[in-house]
Amino acid sequence: MKQGGALNKDQFRLVELLSKEVEEGNLAIFAGAGFSRDAGFVDWKTLLKPIADDLELDVEKEWDLVTLAQYHTNIHHANRAKLNQLLVTEFSTNVAPTVNHRILARLPIGTYWTTNYDNLIEAALESTGKIADVKYTVKQLATTKSNRDAVVYKMHGDATHPADAVLIRDDYERYHINMQPYVTALSGDLVSKTFLFLGFSFTDPNLEYILSRVRIHYGRDQRQHYCVLRKAKRYDNEALVDFEYRQRKEQLFAGELLRVGIKTTYVDEFEEITAILKAVEYRHKRRTVFISGAAHEYCPWTQAESERFVYELSREINKEKFRVISGFGLGIGSAVISGVLEQTIMSGGRLDGEQLVLRPFPQTQSGKRPLAELWREYRRTMLEHAGIAIFLFGNKLVDGKVVESNGMREEFEIARENGVFIIPIGITGSISLKLWEEVLHNFKVNDHPRGNDILPLLQALGDDKTDLNEAKKITLQLLRIV
Repeated sequence: MKQGGALNKDQFRLVELLSKEVEEGNLAIFAGAGFSRDAGFVDWKTLLKPIADDLELDVEKEWDLVTLAQYHTNIHHANRAKLNQLLVTEFSTNVAPTVNHRILARLPIGTYWTTNYDNLIEAALESTGKIADVKYTVKQLATTKSNRDAVVYKMHGDATHPADAVLIRDDYERYHINMQPYVTALSGDLVSKTFLFLGFSFTDPNLEYILSRVRIHYGRDQRQHYCVLRKAKRYDNEALVDFEYRQRKEQLFAGELLRVGIKTTYVDEFEEITAILKAVEYRHKRRTVFISGAAHEYCPWTQAESERFVYELSREINKEKFRVISGFGLGIGSAVISGVLEQTIMSGGRLDGEQLVLRPFPQTQSGKRPLAELWREYRRTMLEHAGIAIFLFGNKLVDGKVVESNGMREEFEIARENGVFIIPIGITGSISLKLWEEVLHNFKVNDHPRGNDILPLLQALGDDKTDLNEAKKITLQLLRIV
């Protein structure tokens, strides 16, 4: 990775490819043990060190750890109680998902496969308000959780049921008999979805078998998948000839992955995987627009002019294939809904979460938490999915007086904290004019790839010579640039 956190050419190309698959709803994730390591979970060598010690073997000298686990079971007459206990102890702890887990959970990804025993994927999904349908037994494949947002296939089992987990050589040899429905399900997903493999070493015999069968059936027509691996680094005191040997094997391994339809992108450090995922999320969020607005009065415009402006702007935003999120603000929400709904119907589509997300604010306190606290969390939840925020008008009636909307100010601050691109339409007055002044005052051309194009457009949105129709055109132009 280049200095300053920029992606190199191969990584940037991967971001483009993954972003396209995300937008088309085709991306699936396959997470291996390495993907959970940053959360604090042990790797296989650390997990099996007590087992190796029992066998009077050095775990650092063992490369076939599945067979090592089998050895331990053999000498205990098929009793794997110690292995089961290790699994429960190490992987049932309440560990928070990593930043990478949280990024993936926020993206519209509906299919996850993993060989891990932990619950990090489902925990990350639940933390974003998504319903995870978790599968780790054959019987669970036949049931569907209501209103699920994602399916998590744990093909080697779950730490809470260690006796059924795939751990030893016997389990792997019987996998295609005992877990045949999983083989069928993964084979189908490998044909119909584009997979990104993360934290995976590709030494798993089950996956190797499935990939080879897909390749045999589809040959050169197999779907392209992707993986991210860390590039070989020279160890301290390692002889150059040994390092060059490992590099050669790395090249050959990449060729073998290509044979089964998996293209490798390399990183120098694992932290660069986060940069890649953040770039994918950044691109996705830039297709989601949060509209913040409230209006008891519309000065200097009439109510009819203002509602027409919001309606037409929302309609055009939807036409440009942006998703709209709104909190159904006073005097604004109905026009937003009408614009998106009409454009969706006109284009022959159906209104769902890919076009419009409405989050009306609760108006009465029914629980223990104060309304102000709930509203702030509500706003954070909405804005965490947006890459662009538009601010319109911004006033309300309090005790018979028209005052600025403090809720819009709070949304502005949250948007700024989250790195959301802010478009205040200053000519709509009220607090939006103040926000426009702040944005212009803090705007730095060099912070944006097309900063010189953006600045004059932002300036025009607060110019008293700009009318609402022109403001609509400028706002749409900004959306295309950003």
